[in-house]
Amino acid sequence: MTTRKPIKKAVFPVAGLGTRFLPATKAIPKELLPIVDRPLIQYAVDEAREAGIEQIIFVTGRGKTAIVEHFDIAFELEATMKERGKDMSVLDDTRATPGNIITVRQQVPLGLGHAIWCARAIIGDDPFAILLPDELMVGQPGCMRQMVEAYDEVGGNLISVLEVPREEVSSYGVIDPGSSHGDLTQVNGLVEKPAMADAPSNKIISGRYILQPEVMRTLENQGKGAGGEIQLTDAMARMIGTQPFHAVTFRGKRYDCGSKIGFVEATLALALERDDMGDDIRRIATRLLAETAA
Repeated sequence: MTTRKPIKKAVFPVAGLGTRFLPATKAIPKELLPIVDRPLIQYAVDEAREAGIEQIIFVTGRGKTAIVEHFDIAFELEATMKERGKDMSVLDDTRATPGNIITVRQQVPLGLGHAIWCARAIIGDDPFAILLPDELMVGQPGCMRQMVEAYDEVGGNLISVLEVPREEVSSYGVIDPGSSHGDLTQVNGLVEKPAMADAPSNKIISGRYILQPEVMRTLENQGKGAGGEIQLTDAMARMIGTQPFHAVTFRGKRYDCGSKIGFVEATLALALERDDMGDDIRRIATRLLAETAA
């Protein structure tokens, strides 16, 4: 059996301005907006931890320090809760292990590829994961754990994909697929937002990656692409054929929380699944639908 370096580091690009959610994001990072009662970034970090990730790397920008503070120990809050006999377990997942959160700054908004490149010194020569917090992936096990299990089998580079109706492919990046085995598909190429008639598949790239450190060297020498930004997709495309590259079809649900509609959908869907509120939310939704239909 081939010995591979385990995936212990994950990069979270969180430097974006969140302009789609203004004015809510004027003073609060969009990654801290809550889906029910947990901030969006918490779902992504929990997903990474479930997959065995030990080092969390936030690529931040100005005004994003609250993200790091969320994973710190809030002494005054905890002391007050303890004194009042409140349940402290609600804060368990928000406490980072000492030294396992690192932040770097993306000082200029030059795209996702540039954001990942900003973490190059921390990544070093290790393979690493990337999680885009705007993509809320809900599954058992989580998306990144499914990918790590696939990585243990085939190594190389992996991206998560989802199958969508063909009429929707023009809104996404899709893979040019090769041979498939179960949930694993060999990737022959990547196509950004193809016309429906030209799309090589209906498998869209969905915000989770496991990449080899060589991608940093590719990004180092890469010029600007679409939108005048340094695109991660361009760097990955250049690595296809030089290293193993596979797609993992995610067994679960994806919510695009970078859009208002997707954010509301995720909030409603996750609330409906909660034992402590699902029945109440279902009654409220039914009533509201009846009132708007009247």
